Amino acid sequence: MARTTFAAYGLVAAALATAFPGAVLATQAPVVLGVSYVEPPHKPGAKVRTPEGLASPLADRLAKSLPLKRTAVSAEAIVSRDSPGAASPADVFLLPLNSEEAAKVPGTVIPTGYKAGIMAIMRSDTDIRRWEDLRGKTVCLSEGGGLVGQIHAQYGAQEKVFRAPADALLDLRIGGCDATVHDSTMLEALIQFPEWKKFSARLPILQERELSFIVPDGAAEHTELLRQQVEAWRTELLLPKLTAQAARDIAFEVYMDQEVPDCH
Repeated sequence: MARTTFAAYGLVAAALATAFPGAVLATQAPVVLGVSYVEPPHKPGAKVRTPEGLASPLADRLAKSLPLKRTAVSAEAIVSRDSPGAASPADVFLLPLNSEEAAKVPGTVIPTGYKAGIMAIMRSDTDIRRWEDLRGKTVCLSEGGGLVGQIHAQYGAQEKVFRAPADALLDLRIGGCDATVHDSTMLEALIQFPEWKKFSARLPILQERELSFIVPDGAAEHTELLRQQVEAWRTELLLPKLTAQAARDIAFEVYMDQEVPDCH
């Protein structure tokens, strides 16, 4: 479908969403949403896993008002473009940006209010005190965290990559890695649980970014709808609720899978 036709549908959808929150136009072509990581389809019999960060659950919420198709994109590539419009792999984007990146993005940036960096947690009796102490250590990561290769390149750590945060955190608990690095906001919530006290040693938060919608100039018809959606989320206090729920779900997933005692 041509983008001009898509844009017309988008205007109608925005009007409907304003008048009737959650309404979806059945004939509307899906909006292609660019995100850092697209979760693989769930396979029957596979373990349910909570994803890294809030991009996925926020996209799920948005999909109730606007039909979505997700595609993986690089935030760095979008920031470096002169225009993310016609040649873009997506119509709009939901990506973590720092203040410098947000200022460079061509188009409209709509911050969601969800801020997170990267944080490492370890056993409380660890000898790791600085990020530089990770050299030669084993660090667990999840595919969706956007850090694969980075911890090795910057700090000389040996990386173990898992499908989801619960798998990486489980490996920490049973002694398979010396540290695990994830979304700092989720980890801060997780280590408040009593059962994580033994694994609450941490390294300082780095690379804080805010999850933001990016609307290229060529897709400006989505701007108002996204602004209204984000404002509704703020009013509902949705982001703190989703963060707390993700932490609870991940803790439960780890608990259900842990078949051996915590490594001493």
